[in-house]
Amino acid sequence: MGKDYYEILGVSRDATKEEIKRAYRRLAKKYHPDLNPENREEAEEKFKEISEAYEVLMDDKKREIYDKYGEEGLKGRVFNEGGFTWNDFTHFSDLNDIFGGFGDFFRDFFGFSSAPRQNRGRDIAVRVNVDLKDVITGVDKEVKVKTYITCPVCHGTGAAPGSSVKTCPACGGTGQKKVVKRMGPIQFVTVTTCDVCHGTGKIIEKPCPECKGTGRVWGEKTYKVHIPPGVREDDALRIRGKGEVPEGAGVSGDLYVYVHINMPEGVWIDGLDIHKNISVPYPIAVLGGEVNIDFLDNAQKIKISPGTQGGSTLIVKGMGLPPFGGGKRGNLILHVRIEVPKKLSKKAKELVKQLAKELDVETKKSWFSR
Repeated sequence: MGKDYYEILGVSRDATKEEIKRAYRRLAKKYHPDLNPENREEAEEKFKEISEAYEVLMDDKKREIYDKYGEEGLKGRVFNEGGFTWNDFTHFSDLNDIFGGFGDFFRDFFGFSSAPRQNRGRDIAVRVNVDLKDVITGVDKEVKVKTYITCPVCHGTGAAPGSSVKTCPACGGTGQKKVVKRMGPIQFVTVTTCDVCHGTGKIIEKPCPECKGTGRVWGEKTYKVHIPPGVREDDALRIRGKGEVPEGAGVSGDLYVYVHINMPEGVWIDGLDIHKNISVPYPIAVLGGEVNIDFLDNAQKIKISPGTQGGSTLIVKGMGLPPFGGGKRGNLILHVRIEVPKKLSKKAKELVKQLAKELDVETKKSWFSR
């Protein structure tokens, strides 16, 4: 399970978002690094830990993944394989609510610029279909994405080939304008986007004719995406920087690949277990024997005990799904349906009559005469 985010925030597993927010507010004030000068490093780590828990539990999708698969289940799905970093935190506005101008202080302190967020392209999403066997082994898939891509003529500069690009004189190439205000011993810095270059830091002499100076064009990209073992229906794999290219300077958005599992007929998933309906001929159900089943493109022989009843289950251990990130697989659970023939020969009918008589079972004559 890894970290217990509910325990970290001191809330119950069915806590509401309002309860989670109150708990985070209380703990954020408690572990403010400036309020813990003697244990500053410890406070910083604790602050990051409660912020990680807050990031997950305040997001319905992230919380659902965590509740099912624990901290390890978030790696590769929500966070990078290395786990949570401050780049994953999306609640700086809540820090502003708690600490006022200190929300920006935390951005600076933990490696973020106090400037407004860099111009960023939109996130995009695609759906990829995988077979059930791919969930067990993992698979590489190619996905095609139609979105804004870097202009192939100007390579994203927005300038026509051969034309000059000058540094913006208003902001000195930073793309930002700063206003400094003091309130007692505290200094506040307000940063706005430069209104001359619109945040690019550059002045283009002659715009690119292909992209009209935006640095991007509508196009298509193909990416090879690894679908790891243990994914589930509607899981989203996040690929950083493979989303839409922004207009002008900035960073690309992220690509979210949503997984759809092609389920064979009569097969369903419950947790790590795979369930499958199987038909057992009546004589084998009575006398015992073996039946062949097709499972993930492989033929399997399953032993049937004498007297097997319809509706009973057979368990094949270790033939289910692996947990996300690796580990012990679940089971294959077979649900027995007795196969009763719809048509019988005259001889077969007589044999069934004899069996019914032997078992002292009353039968209606009209049933055998059909």
